[in-house]
Amino acid sequence: MFEPTAPDAPPLQQSAEFAAALALCGQPPARLDDGALVLTRRLAAVPVALLSRARTDPGALPDLLARAGLRRSVILMNPDAPCPSLERLGAVPLITPAHVAELDLTGDLMAGLHPKWRNRLRHARRQGLHVSHGDLPHDPAHWLLTAEAAQQRARGYRNWPTALTLAYAGANPGATQLFTAHQGNTPIASLLILRHGTAASYHIGHSTPAGRATSAQTLLMWQAMAWLALQGVTRLDLGPVETEGNPGLARFKLGTGARLRPLGGTWAWWPPLGQTLRPLARLDRSAMHPGWTDSPAPDY
Repeated sequence: MFEPTAPDAPPLQQSAEFAAALALCGQPPARLDDGALVLTRRLAAVPVALLSRARTDPGALPDLLARAGLRRSVILMNPDAPCPSLERLGAVPLITPAHVAELDLTGDLMAGLHPKWRNRLRHARRQGLHVSHGDLPHDPAHWLLTAEAAQQRARGYRNWPTALTLAYAGANPGATQLFTAHQGNTPIASLLILRHGTAASYHIGHSTPAGRATSAQTLLMWQAMAWLALQGVTRLDLGPVETEGNPGLARFKLGTGARLRPLGGTWAWWPPLGQTLRPLARLDRSAMHPGWTDSPAPDY
C-alpha cells in the first residue's frame, strides 16, 4: 500500500530485525513475494492477516495474497503512506490516518532544533548529569521496562510486550541502544532506540521527577540523535504525534526538528468480496487521504 511520498528506508514493522524478533518469540511472520511482512492470527476461528506500515502495490495485492495462501483471510492494512488505491480495491476504511514525526539525521542537527528545545538542552547540560549508553540488558526487571509497563497500565495504552522488546535485543545484537542519565549513581531518565537498517525508531522513554526537573530526556534524545548520525543512520522515526491527546510529548518530538507525515489509516478487506464494498470507502475519502503536513514544531 505504498504511494511514492513515503521515505525510502523500511519502517520498523517491515524490517528484517522485527521479523527476527517475532521469530525468536515463536511467531514468525509470513512474507509476501514483494517482501512485505504479514502477521497472521485467528480471531474467533476467522483467519486474519495484518500488513502493518506496508508498501505493497494495491494492484498486485490480490495475486500476492493468493500466492501466500491468504486469499481467504480478512486483511487488515495500515499503509505507510496515504493510499487512495485501496478504495478502488474495495477495502473499507476503519480508522483515519495517524501522523508520525520523522527526523532527518543527515543535516545540521543543532540548526534544526526549536529554540525552546535548544534552551532545555542547555539547561540539561548544566545539571552535571552522567549519561551511559549501550545495549539493552536482557533483564525483564530492568527499571525502564518496569516503569513503561506501569505507565501503560496507568494511562490505558499498549506498547510492545516486554518479551518482544527483549527478543528484539536478543535477535539483533547492537540494535537496541539504551541511553540513561544518572544523577550521581541514580538513573533518572532512560531512552531506548531500536535500529533497523539505515533507520531507527524511538521505542521507550521514561523520566523520574528528578529527570523532568533536569531536562534529562532532552539531553538523552540529543545524544541519541548525534550518535545515530555518526553511525550512518539517516532517519529517526519518533512515532505517532497527538497534539491534542499528549501535547507535551508532541512538542518534545517536533522540537527536535522532526516533520509530520501522515500514514495511510487502517483498512479492512476480505478478498472474496472484491470491490463489492467500494462505495463505502467513498464516504471517508477526504479523511483517509490527507496531504503531507510537513509541519515544523507548534508554538511552545
